[in-house]
Amino acid sequence: MVKCGSEYTIVDFEWFNDCVKESNSNRQHLISRHNKEGGSSSKNEASHLSHPNSALESMKDISPTSAVKNAAGENNSWNAGSHLSVRWVMQFTLFIAIFAVLCMFLFISSITFRTPTFSRHLAVGSKEVHTDSRLESILRNASMKDKTVIITTLNDAWAEPGSIFDLFLESFRVGNQTQQLLNHLVVITYDPKTHERCLAMHHHCYLVDNKEGNFTGEMFYMSPNYLQLIWGRAKLLGSVLELGYNFLFTDTDIMWLRDPFGLFYEDADFQIACDFFNGNSSDIGNFPNGGFKYMKSNERTIWFIKFWINARIYFPGLGEQAVFNMIKRHPLIDDMKVKIRFLSTDYFGGFCEPSKDLNQVSTMHANCCIGIENKINDLKILLEDWKKYMALSDHDREHLNHSWTVPQRCGPQLPADPLPADPLPVNPEPLQTVPQ
Repeated sequence: MVKCGSEYTIVDFEWFNDCVKESNSNRQHLISRHNKEGGSSSKNEASHLSHPNSALESMKDISPTSAVKNAAGENNSWNAGSHLSVRWVMQFTLFIAIFAVLCMFLFISSITFRTPTFSRHLAVGSKEVHTDSRLESILRNASMKDKTVIITTLNDAWAEPGSIFDLFLESFRVGNQTQQLLNHLVVITYDPKTHERCLAMHHHCYLVDNKEGNFTGEMFYMSPNYLQLIWGRAKLLGSVLELGYNFLFTDTDIMWLRDPFGLFYEDADFQIACDFFNGNSSDIGNFPNGGFKYMKSNERTIWFIKFWINARIYFPGLGEQAVFNMIKRHPLIDDMKVKIRFLSTDYFGGFCEPSKDLNQVSTMHANCCIGIENKINDLKILLEDWKKYMALSDHDREHLNHSWTVPQRCGPQLPADPLPADPLPVNPEPLQTVPQ
């Protein structure tokens, strides 16, 4: 990596090695050519020593040694001329090496995008855990027996009465055996007003000592405030891991309909939901969504979350989800033996790709949706669908075909013009949305 001012440039070291090999090859070719032209074999050397006059005559045709001798006006021996030739070769080789380095920088400047070659120092940070007694106390009171906590974040726009936080808590109460999970939920707040609202509705609320930004009001996806909030959130989650707690992070616009813990992979260090799932939980090519992720506390995950956070310097202006997509194929993750699994939308669905079977669904996320009002509208309809389903008898739930009536205002959308050959379904009220 080459640092130019405040910008970081990615070096393709494989390409650099090719340049070095090419320069070494040129060097060998040059030396071989010089040996042929300069008469450095033992036979030629003996001939020149025994017949100095003929040697001098033959050296008139040798370049660059003869040129050096003629320019200097010296009558040196063959050995002196050979010494000058070797120096010339060394200087030319140095020129080739400098040229190779220049090629490397020209190549770097032509790169518009590439997955970086990270150094291990990216994930190296202080091993000291900066403890917060308030956070430790809340985690201890909220944790399960295996030191697992559920964590969400909340700002004042989503905490208003009748807004998303109300729907979030309601989903635990109307879900199938999910109400007791509220005992293990920690809500992270960013301003006193939201914190008071949280304490009025829930037991475990933690107010971040926020000195870096204003997180009140609605924050739009990928806005500067949004990016500042989610990277600060990632650091806090890293602190939770370092304190020895496993966490299941959930966005507040995710409805909890069944207990998800029995659906996680026991051997995985890090598990993450998907906007779109390709059917293979081990396939790194899935499209993850950072709004729902489960991490166990161990050396591998502590290293990984630091690596993830520090990697953002390579991708300015991107959020944690996008940066994860950039680094998920990096060989250091395999070297550190971090096991990653992607969660199926059959169980962990959303408006991007809804769960089809209400008998299996665990959570539903208001992803692929822009704007609080649109989220609230579709989440209310979703909860009504769920309540109707739960009101059925066990027999009817099992044998009748039930489906969602959402998304309506949300869901994956494509521009109306031009349309691709196989467009995604167009909803009645089209919105230009992207997965969140």
